[in-house]
Amino acid sequence: MNCDLDTSIPEWIIEHPETTRVFNAMRLDTSCAGKSLRYVCIHQGLSPTEVLERLREAVAGDRSGDFDAG
Repeated sequence: MNCDLDTSIPEWIIEHPETTRVFNAMRLDTSCAGKSLRYVCIHQGLSPTEVLERLREAVAGDRSGDFDAG
């Protein structure tokens, strides 16, 4: 599965468990009732494209996912 902004957070975690720490660090609800990553980011006041970039970096192994979300 190719995860993107229209993919739900639970689907991201199923496909890429390493993204869990990114979601936790950014304090994003990992259950989110199946809403898209874009929707959750917007409602948390986060840039969807920045979050997507962090997730892709975590999947690629370029970062540990530990960073300052604020």
